Amino acid sequence: MKHVSLREVAAINPPAHDLSDESTVSFVGMAGLDDASGRVVDERMTLYGDVRKGYRPFKAGDVLVAKITPCFENGKIGLATIENEYGAGSTEFHILRPDENLDARYLSHLLRHPHFREVGKLRMTGSGGQRRVPADYLSKCKIPLPGSSEQRRIADILDKADAIRAKRREAIAHLDSLAQSIFHAMFGDPVTNTKAWPTVALSELGTLDRGVSKHRPRNDPRLLGGPHPLVQTGDVANAGGYLADHSSSYSDFGLSQSRMWPAGTLCITIAANIAKTSILMFDACFPDSVVGFNSTKDQVEFVRHWFKFLQEIIERKAPESAQKNINLAILRSLQVIDPPRVRKQEFARRVRAIEAQRTRLLAAQKAEDELFASLQNRAFKGEL
Repeated sequence: MKHVSLREVAAINPPAHDLSDESTVSFVGMAGLDDASGRVVDERMTLYGDVRKGYRPFKAGDVLVAKITPCFENGKIGLATIENEYGAGSTEFHILRPDENLDARYLSHLLRHPHFREVGKLRMTGSGGQRRVPADYLSKCKIPLPGSSEQRRIADILDKADAIRAKRREAIAHLDSLAQSIFHAMFGDPVTNTKAWPTVALSELGTLDRGVSKHRPRNDPRLLGGPHPLVQTGDVANAGGYLADHSSSYSDFGLSQSRMWPAGTLCITIAANIAKTSILMFDACFPDSVVGFNSTKDQVEFVRHWFKFLQEIIERKAPESAQKNINLAILRSLQVIDPPRVRKQEFARRVRAIEAQRTRLLAAQKAEDELFASLQNRAFKGEL
């Protein structure tokens, strides 16, 4: 298959539009480009004069590539699917405008391939959270270029496969919100206590204790790399309610200066991502930036969903500092609505049914993601 440099078939960061300041254009911020679908999901109408300076101009059908970490690595790359012909967006986007020899949908799928992002990450310049993919990397990037009809055929196949994945994500998102809706229907708004339930301190519903990590420095190599699971604040925050995996582990020495928590413990973050919660699905250690709540299964499930309503309030209670955090005393004293136990048990039963369905959907999603990755690989090798 023929390969060409991207600059041979696409303009990179083309010049600004020749429009009047009164022209209506679409504005797309970084959050407006969805990394899962590669489509614009949030745009606002604005006058071109308001975004002429300080923003990146583009046209409908261009390909947007987030250049800054971690957006680039997360796959925030996709088509400018906007309502207007012209748009403007964050200067943290690179804009690619394919010529008549390159299909924009084909290019978008190609750039969303993990290999492109892996190589791009190695080409980043800058330091820390300010690392960016240079335009020069895009310019020199070699891409496979089949004929126009073959590009469209590949794009059609990948679009259809991606649409199936999108429907699966929507179904999972619906389940994620369903449990919260059931909570509200059964217990009312826990913030204003619309059903006038009695209230108790959180400490009366179970035991709360901070994780343990006594040794300093915490990154001492002797602590890590053994058989004992270690979960961090980010693991809890990103687990989606049930923590079924871990990214780190303690050695026997690491375990000796920590504490092992049993499966079923509700992990509550108290630093950085305040009051994010997930239930441990395996025995694990965690540091003192996480609090463990232990009680009956129905109480744990009830408290996990209660925290979702209370998170904003808890963040406001957090002392102002360079990094917000909340202490154990504040958590223990939080007033929680306390409906009858039988209602909590019924809620937990419903949540378990939802989670069983969610587990099945996630397994199907994983299979679809693997199939899509296989299709991508074959497509760009000319084997599809």
